[in-house]
Amino acid sequence: MALMDISVIPLDGKGRGYSAAIAELEKLIDATGLESRLYDMGTLVYGPAPRLFELAGELHEYFFSKGHLRVYTVMKVDDRRDRDVSPGEKAASVRKRLADG
Repeated sequence: MALMDISVIPLDGKGRGYSAAIAELEKLIDATGLESRLYDMGTLVYGPAPRLFELAGELHEYFFSKGHLRVYTVMKVDDRRDRDVSPGEKAASVRKRLADG
């Protein structure tokens, strides 16, 4: 399984804030059944890498389908195949090292 960190934002000046647009994307992500976590700077999604890449394309195209003319997407994918990882595991490992001194 892989982790994808993604942010998708329409940049053509239709509207002043992004929270309503992000809420629309979160509904699309929730409908996939993939595990996800919204945070202040994006969304972390957990699942098979091919499905994550497919989802990234769907999210990027979503705003074009709503009439926007410019969309900015930032995506990072960590696809680890030597062992199974889960959301939050990497951060927990760093916190443990910090606590251990």
